[in-house]
Amino acid sequence: MDRRSWPWPLELLAAAALGALQTLSYVHTQAWWLQLACVGLLAWRASRAAPGRAAMMGALYGTAWVAAGTWWLFISMHRYGGLPAWMAALAVLALAAVLSLYLALALAGFARWRRGRPLGDALLFASLWLLAELARGVLFTGFPWVATGYAHVDGPLAAWAPWIGVYGIGAVAAFVAALPALQPDRSTAALLRGVALPLALLVGPSTVGTPDFTRPTGAIAVTLLQGNIPQDEKFDIEHQQAALDWHIGMLGTARTDLVVAPETAIPFLPQQVPEGMWERLQAHFAHGATAALIGVPLGNDAEGYTNSAVGFSPSQPPYRYDKQHLVPFGEFIPRYFRWFTDLMHIPLGDFNRGPLEAPSFVVKGERVAPNICYEDLFGEELAARFADPAGAPTILANLSNIGWFGQTIAVDQHLQISRLRSLELQRPMLRATNTGATVVINHRGVVTHRLEPHTRGVLEGLVQGRQGNTPFATWASRFGLWPLALLALAATLLLMRRRVAP
Repeated sequence: MDRRSWPWPLELLAAAALGALQTLSYVHTQAWWLQLACVGLLAWRASRAAPGRAAMMGALYGTAWVAAGTWWLFISMHRYGGLPAWMAALAVLALAAVLSLYLALALAGFARWRRGRPLGDALLFASLWLLAELARGVLFTGFPWVATGYAHVDGPLAAWAPWIGVYGIGAVAAFVAALPALQPDRSTAALLRGVALPLALLVGPSTVGTPDFTRPTGAIAVTLLQGNIPQDEKFDIEHQQAALDWHIGMLGTARTDLVVAPETAIPFLPQQVPEGMWERLQAHFAHGATAALIGVPLGNDAEGYTNSAVGFSPSQPPYRYDKQHLVPFGEFIPRYFRWFTDLMHIPLGDFNRGPLEAPSFVVKGERVAPNICYEDLFGEELAARFADPAGAPTILANLSNIGWFGQTIAVDQHLQISRLRSLELQRPMLRATNTGATVVINHRGVVTHRLEPHTRGVLEGLVQGRQGNTPFATWASRFGLWPLALLALAATLLLMRRRVAP
């Protein structure tokens, strides 16, 4: 055994502990440095391991990372889906284990191809880290929750967001963490070499300041609804009428330029609501001064169903947005997995997908672009609407229902995701949610108005639209994530060498 290796049980236990520990940074975002420390320690240990052991370290780090960051999936499957506790826990663990395979392959490659030169090895580590994160975020519809960059929304690396997006931030973070950890000795000179460049990457952009790539348009007053409907009541016929009445009442009394109700705020198809209600709602907004954006399912047996948002306005015909990026097991059933969804008592279905480049909803000259639930995890897909800068959204609006996951860290995590989208695209984001976080976020990712989560309430605020494209919006709208993937692949191929002897 290499004298620098630890006993394998200790090595693997440490990797799992680091993976779980870093997830604190995704909620307590001022602790962004903790994420860097955990990744740096992982890189240090992987640099002293054979490829097989490094792969096991990556698998355990990744499994603990995803499981600790998404443990709340257990609530949706057990409490609301009726799965036995052991089966729900096993499902969360299995998902995390499968998604960790990308990181396992990345660390195996790093252990095999590193050359013992700190700068080159740190670049190799960052390139492989980026490839692993892109694979997790894209393949098999993608699941990029707790991607590295989200831990840095309040850290100095956030200044990179409008240039390279969340995955680019993740790659820079991996390099910044790895370079000091890969120094061959702990002499003062080596530590200075290992710290100087990471410090420049950390402090430089935030010191200089992020340019305003966008400019103000008009401002509109908004009302955001948070019904706080318990998930076990949302689709219960005994409680649906009361929830419907509250949302309809709040929609009717709103006096701002725009009122937004969350995902499935109306849990019925329009043809299922009480007779005349849908027509009265549409007529109310057709003749007033207020526009409305309302989460509601649409469709029929013949044409299929969609998870949608409907817009009513005095100045245009009814608007419709259909969710494009659907949730596996929730909105579509992956092949060979119907047996699993049949075990749960959750309203599931195979919904139709909407278009990727959906039109915006125009309110007082502002182009409001809806996205539903976890669609805002996919910044490259939101960026597709920015291909034509002249017609690009000036405001983003997320309609969500995180009630499936109880009073957990999922609410805070999703808020950080929305904030990073605002940083990438330099657009304000409205968040109208069932249980939180219902907020207004400005184009710099700062929350300017908020409601207390898990309460029923109405949030009013002023939002300033923006126009113009960030560098990220420009390249991602044209090429998606391919520039990052090709850059990471090219760097990996360039840096690949036979592993040097320790």
